Order: sequence, then C-alpha cells, then structure tokens
Amino acid sequence: MASSPKRTKHPSGPDGSATTPHVRVAVVGSGFGGLGAGVRLRRAGITDFVILERADSVGGTWRDNSYPGCACDVPSHLYSFSFAPNPEWPRSFSFQPDIRAYLERVTDTFGLRPHLRFNAEVTELRWEEEQFRWRITTSVGTWTADAVVSATGPLADPQIPELPGLAEFPGRVFHSSRWDHDYDLEGKRIAVVGTGASAAQIIPAIQPLVKKLTVFQRTPGWVLPRADREISAVEKWLHSRIPPTGALRRASLFALRELQVDAFVRRPGTLRLVQQLAQRNIERGITDPELRAKLTPDYRIGCKRILLSNTYYPALAAPNAEVVAAGLAEVRGSTLVATDGTESEVDAVVFGTGFHVTDMPIAEQVFGLSGRSLAEEWKGGMEALRGSTVHGFPNLFFVIGPNTGLGNNSMILMIESQLNYIIDALKTLEAVGATALQPTVRAQRHWNLELQHRMERTVWSTGGCRSWYLDAGGKNTVLWPGSTTSFRRATRRVDLAEYELLKRTAPVAQEVAA
Repeated sequence: MASSPKRTKHPSGPDGSATTPHVRVAVVGSGFGGLGAGVRLRRAGITDFVILERADSVGGTWRDNSYPGCACDVPSHLYSFSFAPNPEWPRSFSFQPDIRAYLERVTDTFGLRPHLRFNAEVTELRWEEEQFRWRITTSVGTWTADAVVSATGPLADPQIPELPGLAEFPGRVFHSSRWDHDYDLEGKRIAVVGTGASAAQIIPAIQPLVKKLTVFQRTPGWVLPRADREISAVEKWLHSRIPPTGALRRASLFALRELQVDAFVRRPGTLRLVQQLAQRNIERGITDPELRAKLTPDYRIGCKRILLSNTYYPALAAPNAEVVAAGLAEVRGSTLVATDGTESEVDAVVFGTGFHVTDMPIAEQVFGLSGRSLAEEWKGGMEALRGSTVHGFPNLFFVIGPNTGLGNNSMILMIESQLNYIIDALKTLEAVGATALQPTVRAQRHWNLELQHRMERTVWSTGGCRSWYLDAGGKNTVLWPGSTTSFRRATRRVDLAEYELLKRTAPVAQEVAA
C-alpha cells in the first residue's frame, strides 16, 4: 500500500518539540487541478505529497459556486478526467451538485484523502535558497517541500467593485460564488450586478421567485441556445457496460470543439454565421425593440465568453424584470444608482462581477529567489514558460497558469496537459540528479513574445470588446491562442535547453521548531 504524508498534527523531535514536516511536493488547492495533480503524482510513484485546501472540503470552484442554476457550459462527458470517466452523468450539461459529487468520488477512488489537509489556507510560499526548498506557511502550520504545485485556479477569489455607499447598504450583499443560502429571495427586490456566465444562470433561476429583479448590465453578452437534455438510461448503461462507447462520445465532442478553434484564433471573420444564430436567438426571445437593443452586443461574437441559455432572454423579458444598460456607480441607502443616473430601490444585491483572474491574489504571497514576490515579477502582466513555470521561482509549477485558458473547450484537457508536463519535470530532476529547475529568461521571454504575437489576430484581440481575459494594460494573459492539441504537444515533455538546473551540494539540516 502507498505511503502517505504526515498528518496535520506536526511530529515531535527528540526533545518533544514540534518539527516542520517535509514533503517532496506540496499541492495548493483541491479543485480539478489539485486533485488531478494528486492522482498523477501517485501514478508516477510519488506518494510523499500533501494537498493544502483552505476550505473544509474538495471541489474548488465547484464547491464555492452553489448559486441557483449553477451548471457547466461544457458537455459533461468532456468535462471530466480522461482517467476517470463517469458513465452516470445525468444530463448533457451537468449542474454543480453533480460535478462536485464527481470530484468527491475521484478523491475517494484514487486514495487522495490521506494527503488532504483542510482549513489550511496558504498565507506564504517562500523559497529558501540555502536549503533549496519551499517553506509553506498555512493557517494550521508550516510545511517545507522540494516542489510546489499551485492549483488555486483563476476563478477562486471573487471580485466585488469598490462603490461609494456600499458598506452602508442596509440589505444583504453577496457575490455569486459566496451565495447566501439563508436569505429568502421570495417576494424581495433583488439587484443582479453583471451579465456574465454566472449571472446568465442566476437570473432565470431567481426571476420567478422575486418581486422585482433589476439587472445592471455594462456590456451585453452574445447568447446561444443550450442544447441540454437528460442522458437516457440506455446511454448510461452503454457507457457503463461498454466503456469504448463513452470514450467515443468524448472523442466526438472533443473533435467538434477542436474544429471550431480556427475561427477564434486565426479567422474571426468566419464567426459571422454563429453571430447570426445568436442574433436570431435574441429576436426569438425578446419582442420588445427597446429591450432587444439593450441586449444586442456591438462587438463580434467570441470576443467575450459566449453564454449558453434557453431561459435567459425570457427571464429578462418578464414583467417583474428590468435591465439597466449601465454599470452600478454608487449606493445611497437602499437605492442603487447607475452610471446613467437610473435609481433602483432594492432589498439585496448579488454581484456577478467575476474574479481576480489577471491579478491572482496568491502572487502576493509567493516569494522566490532573493525574496522577490511573484506579484512584483508580474507587475507588467502575468507570464510563464508554457503556462507552467516562472523564472526566479524554482520548482514552482502552475496548473491553469498564465495563458492556458480556453474560449471554446474543456479546461480539464488543458489541466491534464500541464500535469503531464509537471510530472515529466519532477522525473527529469530525479533522472539528472538536480535539485531544482527554473526557466531561463530567454526561453520564457521567447515563449511569451511568440504567444502574444499569435494573440494579435484572435477574436479576443480584434473583436472590439473589453473582456476579463485582458489585464489592466490590455494584454491577454488568460487564454491560449491555439488548439488544445497544440498545447498538449507543447507540454508533452520538458526541454532542458529551456531550463537552468540547480543542485544542492550540502545536506539540509533537520529543523526543530521551538
């Protein structure tokens, strides 16, 4: 049976004092990225690792986002690990409880429970140059590790705008990813701020319950019909008893989405037909010309995330719904004031305003060579070599790192590609007898210059919109300007020519805490 790391209760030294436990790998986060890392580490024969999770259960964004209507916009059979197919998906597009339950099963099936440390929020990651290791400080203790896998994900820390008067608002205020389930919406006047992917699911789910729904929309999104249905018992039986049928279904979904990539990254003009379909979807769902004008984007489809819904437009057209085509400017008591001067009296405010994506908070807590912070390193924009490693931060590996996001396919495919790369890096270190590695300045710079050059012709750069894919300087540091297949090729194995190898010459002294 595989060995497991030390428990959260830190072991004692000879004099009874606590020692700092050391592991080969520390994984931060237990969403798809963190759990996938745990599975791949065990499969590679690396069992000396710990998974640090700030919450009290696994699931990442699928634990945190439990708002009404929360579901995935990627087909279920594609939104799962290749090594853990689920023949029992209930719908072609799964809801949050089913995805969270899937991640719990993965945790148990692959023996990850002994490696998990819950309520262990990482407050600092610091590279110790003399010891050639990372020191990880958490809310429940300290670990040291040869390598760190950061799997915190880009959709982890909610972003709520700083608005004058918001602190004095007398009603309830919460973000979509921190839903207040104790608050009864029925008969209330509710404001939803934002019209992105979360809001497009929340609005139809709560509209029938509330007395008045006011939606603050800075920029409308393009919405396509959602081809969702129940998975039949026959299909489940086939996928369970004859696994190749499930694999074929997954491969077909993958191939269809890969065929669409070219339109997003090289020939945005070919998206005109898709935009016409979205335009007809507005016309079918919205009969009022004034409302239709508010909800029609003035940018090319694909520039911002495409929304999928059959119920969004009917909900906005309902008698108890109002769309304010302006952002929220300030709060005066229980009155919300939009940038166009529109005033709305409400009982609660739900922010569907996204996350800290291009300014990941963990960057403020990571300190590499010479004590330099990752936030300082990234002050001109996030960048990494192959989305996975950063110069100045040896043996720090990212899952869903800079420029690894997708605009039209399953992120799980990208996660698995990065996990392949990380495992190869750890194996390579062992094979060559080195202690740590970091990308060269030249390799990292060349990779990102080429990447940004390719980004220039994508729909995200040419489509005429301002999206959350862009940082404060207008640089797209989130998405990958290519197919998932091309990214898998790029991360198949570590090229040592792109790296500096570091080797420890003196043994690490055993540390004993006072």
